[in-house]
Amino acid sequence: MTLHPLDLAVVLGYLAITLGLGFAMRKQSSREEFFAAGRSMGRITVGLSVMATLFSANSFVMYPSAAYSNSLRVGMALVAFWMMAPVVVWVFIPVYSKLNCRTAYEYLEMRFHVSVRCLASALFILLRIAWMAAATYAASVAISGISGIGQYVIIISLGAVAIAYTMLGGLRAVMWTDVLQFFVFAGTIVFALGLLISQSEGGVSGIMSTYFADRDNLLFDFSLDPTVQFGTIAILLGSFLEGLSAFGADQVAVQRYIAAKDARTSQWGFGINLLGMAVVLPGLLLIGMGLFSFFHQQPGVLVPVLLSELQDPQGDAAQKHAVFLASVGDSGDSQEGTGAPDMSFEQKVNGYYQNRPDQVRADMLRFKLQDQALSQFVRMKFPPGVVGLLVAALMAATMSSIDSGIHSVTTAVIIDFRDRLFPHLRPKTDAGEMLSARCLVLIIGALAITLACFVGQLGDVFTVAKKTVGAFAAPLLAVFVLGLFIPRARTTGVFFGTWIGAAFTLWWMNQNPDWFAMWFFPVGFFGSVGLALVLSMLPLPGNEPTDGPSLTFWEVKRRPPRS
Repeated sequence: MTLHPLDLAVVLGYLAITLGLGFAMRKQSSREEFFAAGRSMGRITVGLSVMATLFSANSFVMYPSAAYSNSLRVGMALVAFWMMAPVVVWVFIPVYSKLNCRTAYEYLEMRFHVSVRCLASALFILLRIAWMAAATYAASVAISGISGIGQYVIIISLGAVAIAYTMLGGLRAVMWTDVLQFFVFAGTIVFALGLLISQSEGGVSGIMSTYFADRDNLLFDFSLDPTVQFGTIAILLGSFLEGLSAFGADQVAVQRYIAAKDARTSQWGFGINLLGMAVVLPGLLLIGMGLFSFFHQQPGVLVPVLLSELQDPQGDAAQKHAVFLASVGDSGDSQEGTGAPDMSFEQKVNGYYQNRPDQVRADMLRFKLQDQALSQFVRMKFPPGVVGLLVAALMAATMSSIDSGIHSVTTAVIIDFRDRLFPHLRPKTDAGEMLSARCLVLIIGALAITLACFVGQLGDVFTVAKKTVGAFAAPLLAVFVLGLFIPRARTTGVFFGTWIGAAFTLWWMNQNPDWFAMWFFPVGFFGSVGLALVLSMLPLPGNEPTDGPSLTFWEVKRRPPRS
């Protein structure tokens, strides 16, 4: 499939608008403006920017896919996000504001030592670069399936545009493009949902009755079996900790709090972010339900997807090809409707799936093709121009992750490493500072885009992304929880406990490849906390009690604001 000229015009127009925003805000004359937008952003901009930044094309594809396959349980992530919100609003944001932090990790130096600050910042940098690569690759898969454009072309194009407007406009351009991107993908979700309702027999009631008919555990499954996909406890616990890390300890979100006019603006902005998620996540799950109902009523529409995946007896599709032949019989006559032995493979496929909606869906899941259900519906039902809008929405979700990731990693490298460890390398003029920051944006962006070209070789994108988060974001959150709430935590114990915890989590993932990926976040978090506490009790250098206040949350709350 190739894009209709009207769709291509929509996509190119969207890219031009985002570049135009960067160009309009190109006059960045100081590091305060480039890194913190002059600390002048309002609550709506802060909230929608946080929402768009931490919502990627991977999420855009994953939520409908999960709902289409067999589970609405992933929607419990929204409950977990609302549960962790008070900690972000009343703990993390006030601490950063009162201490006047320029990065989240500056607090850790005040609480422990510069080594812990650099450790946490390094974990963030590794996490965010890997996340950018996974999100960009996920977008390329989805966009390529809809448009027919090559994946590498998409990856490089999205990266180049995001790098360009980030270099031009700094954080102000990044945040305003995030706001635009939020409305693009939110509007596309509403349109897709409306179209699905209109195309499904019986409308909303028909979708509901078809989706829930004769199916169990769609909303809850409290099994503690770690291999159960989308188990309720894993979703609640993993999403609570992952959300706390993303919104409280990740420089991407913290940088937006820092850019706000004051702490109250940041807190209101976070509330707006929650409202945005309350629209987007249920909307995506409803799309997945609509896809299930539509394809249940018209199962033959998905047969070309199965045929495309199964017909090649060579390469990656060879095993699926063999599995299908085993299920229908190589001669083609072991199942009713598959026909004579001399039928072509395409005829066997069409005959086997004819009037078998449950078998079509079962094999879509068996061959892991559920991500293509949305793409197939778009190709069939979206009119010219609106297909381009969906492509733009996927681009928006991706570029909001790329631009924010590049900018926040640049901020961490400059403030946490260059300024702190090598202050003599800091340029003497604002012009020199802007040049060095923009060059670093280019280098980091190029690295992330290059890595995105190789993500597909690592396996399922959702699993890769969640394992990355579990390995790096979970220990990162552990450092902050130890610092804020556990006075007995000591520098040496936290430093080595965190490193060992990250290594242990990577090892555990390798030993348990069948586990649902959301379980790895609790493993990484509690493992790091436990190791750090044990090591903090040992008589090691750096574990000595501090003379002054330990800067836990309660002590920060009592002290006057830092100038």
